[in-house]
Amino acid sequence: MYNMAYYNQQNLIDKINNQIADLEKTKNQLTQVPQPTNLTQNFQLSPSYTMRFEDSIDGVQKERVMVDTPFFSKDMSVLWVKNVSGDIKTYELKEIIKKDEKDLKIEFLQAQIEELKKGASNAKPNNDDVNEPTKDEKSSNV
Repeated sequence: MYNMAYYNQQNLIDKINNQIADLEKTKNQLTQVPQPTNLTQNFQLSPSYTMRFEDSIDGVQKERVMVDTPFFSKDMSVLWVKNVSGDIKTYELKEIIKKDEKDLKIEFLQAQIEELKKGASNAKPNNDDVNEPTKDEKSSNV
């Protein structure tokens, strides 16, 4: 029985010693100055392809660009592309409207009407001289 009490006391002492060791370890970790981690910053400057709007080519000429930059007119009918050296290319934009079968049929019929009008005007005889009075011309044989 005496052995059992000694064993329990020894167990208790070992647990306390382990807890003291853990507390000291935690205390050392908290008091240590944390070492700064190596911080690497990489800045990648990539061209920003933003769409810009201008009222006229004068506004495009005033703008400074770092890469080829597109400028659109407010009504989206003109595109200016300005490069780094300041050269400007101008393009005209036209909206492409998808046509369905009805629209295509209407265009076809309108084209036929125009052809018929042209054919009808070419087929009419030239009667401009019909209403002019006849001139008496005397023959030189008389």
